[in-house]
Amino acid sequence: MNTTDKRREDLVAAPSRFPLRELVLFAALLAAILGVYMAMGAAYSTRMLVEAACYAILALGLTIQWGYAGQFNAGVMGFVALGGYCAMAFSVPVNSAFWESELPGELARVLLYAAAAAMLVFGATRLDRIGVPKRLRTLIAIVLAVVLYLVVISLLRGVTGEIQSQAGFVGGLGLPAWTGWIVGGALAGAVGYFIGHICLGLRSDYLAIATLGIAEIIKAFLKNSDWLTRGTATVSPLPWPTPGPAELGFTLARALYLSVTAVMIAVIFFLLHRAYNAPWGRMIRAIRDNEVAASAMGKDINQRRLEIFVLGCVLMGLGGGVLATFNSLFDPQGYLPLNHTFLVLVMVILGGPGNNLGTIFGAVAVYIIWIMSEPLALAVMNLAVHLGDLWFGWEPPRNIESRALQARVFVIGLLITLVLRFAPQGLLPEKVRHHG
Repeated sequence: MNTTDKRREDLVAAPSRFPLRELVLFAALLAAILGVYMAMGAAYSTRMLVEAACYAILALGLTIQWGYAGQFNAGVMGFVALGGYCAMAFSVPVNSAFWESELPGELARVLLYAAAAAMLVFGATRLDRIGVPKRLRTLIAIVLAVVLYLVVISLLRGVTGEIQSQAGFVGGLGLPAWTGWIVGGALAGAVGYFIGHICLGLRSDYLAIATLGIAEIIKAFLKNSDWLTRGTATVSPLPWPTPGPAELGFTLARALYLSVTAVMIAVIFFLLHRAYNAPWGRMIRAIRDNEVAASAMGKDINQRRLEIFVLGCVLMGLGGGVLATFNSLFDPQGYLPLNHTFLVLVMVILGGPGNNLGTIFGAVAVYIIWIMSEPLALAVMNLAVHLGDLWFGWEPPRNIESRALQARVFVIGLLITLVLRFAPQGLLPEKVRHHG
């Protein structure tokens, strides 16, 4: 028996089981979706499914980071916001009041100054190569960075103030929405590369802190840059890549948008499935399970971890762009850690980290629970108020609608507690193939 035949015998996988759990769970999910359609109507339910599909893209980005490589990203919100901004900046019509003035030239000049300042600071950090002592080099770089920052930010504030007073804001490029989705994914990946290049060599808790801080910085920048995003004034409407409700009606237009997101999820799922079962995917999981052993085998651990982190950020930026376009609104204040980080985390935990099919199930199931918990809680509260008034003469409490809205947090908290107690690996855990 030659070496190849022996290797084939050693790598015989265990026989695959009948996917009973998957069939039962997806049948229950389908029944829940049909129940929502019957109770809430086609237009409302289709909108819910489109938003759930957008969240499924975000969850797939997180599950490859956390499930494939064990990287805990607590700043999903920031990458979603970057995708939403790019969707707005590329699809909104061109602002002629800005481009027909001298303001673009002034802004470009300030940006060139900023690039030159960055190059000077970078050059100062390399002065030790020509014999400058390291402590002196560091002092020079810090002083130069502070001075140049103050100069550039002063010039930028002057130009941005003129932009706001004369044109309102920069405006968009008037391109198809899908171009903003692609650029949003690329920008999120670039920011992820910057974060990962610095933090992936540290422990996972430091990565979580870094991503959380970067997400808040991104949100604060977008919120306060009125010249770039209109800040709290928001930008709307954002054009769709498909015919909108004005042409087809709400239900049909949302169904067409849902088909676009479904195709995107199918393509992403196919590519991730192939990557997971390829040598690259097995190497990523080997690094996750035993970093020391993988390093002993000669694997470049930091490079592989950086690749998976950037890939996850790309999907988050892409999903953020698709979600912002569907909502037809860009509002920097609307990006919240509860909605765009914690909720995605719950989706991955429920579905199963590392299982792409489970992640899609978790995204749709959790979003249905998140959306429907408010009307269900309101119905229960109204019933309790009616019975209390009928039987005991109780006076109904005020602001019952807002209290029903707060039930979302309670329901999601209860859900995550039950999952962690009874299914800590998720409802559809990662399938580990045993060889031998």
